[in-house]
Amino acid sequence: MKEKIIGILGGMGPYATIDLFKKIVELTPAKKDWEHLRIIIDNNPKIPSRTRAVVLNDKDPAPMMQETARNLEKAGADFILIACNSAHYWYDEIKESVNIPVLNIIEETARYIKESSPNIKKVGLLAGLVPVKANLYKKTFERFNIEVIHPENKNQKIVVKSIETIKLGKKEDQIRQDLLRVSDKLVEKGAEGIILACTEFPIVFKDYTYKVPIFDSDLILAKAAVNLARE
Repeated sequence: MKEKIIGILGGMGPYATIDLFKKIVELTPAKKDWEHLRIIIDNNPKIPSRTRAVVLNDKDPAPMMQETARNLEKAGADFILIACNSAHYWYDEIKESVNIPVLNIIEETARYIKESSPNIKKVGLLAGLVPVKANLYKKTFERFNIEVIHPENKNQKIVVKSIETIKLGKKEDQIRQDLLRVSDKLVEKGAEGIILACTEFPIVFKDYTYKVPIFDSDLILAKAAVNLARE
C-alpha cells in the first residue's frame, strides 16, 4: 500500500496549523517514526487577512492561497488540507488552482456529524466573521438536513475577540469561559451540538466535556486526512 502525502496550506494562523499537524500525528497508528505519514506544510502567515478581505473589502487573499497550494502540489503532496475555516470562502478558487484533491473542512464536518450523530438536527456555530457572514456552514449543512444557528451580534463579538486573543498566543481559562457562555445561549435556542469552526478554538477546548457534544472541525479534518492517506 502506497501512502498518500498530505499537504497543509497553513499560516492562517500558525497556531491553528500546529494544532492540525499535531492531531494528524496523534491520530496516525504508528509505533515507529517511519510509520508516520509524510506531511508537507507551507506555513504562510503572509496571506492577507481573510476577515479584512470579506468585511472591509481589503486585499484579496485568494492569489496567495492559490500560489501556496501550487507550492504544496509541486513539493509532492497528493492532497491538500486548508488549516483555516475562513479560507474556505475561497475554496473553489483554491481547488481549481491545483490538480490534486483539496479536502473541505465544512463538508467533512457535516458528513461526520450526520454519520456519527444522526439524531442531531440543529447545531450551534462558534466561528469567525467570514463563515458567519457568508453562511458557509449553513449552506453546506442544509444538504445534510442539519440546521446551523449563529450567536447573536453581541455574542458574535465575544467569539471574534476570543479568536484574536488566541492568535496572540494566550490560552487563558477566561477565553473558554466566554465561549461557553456563548454556547449556553446557542443551546437555549435548541442547539444539540456545538461546532468549533475556528481552527484556533480547539486549543482552549482541549479535553473539555460540555453538556452537548462539541465537534472540533480541526479534529474531524485530521481524521479524514489520515483515512485518505492510509486508504
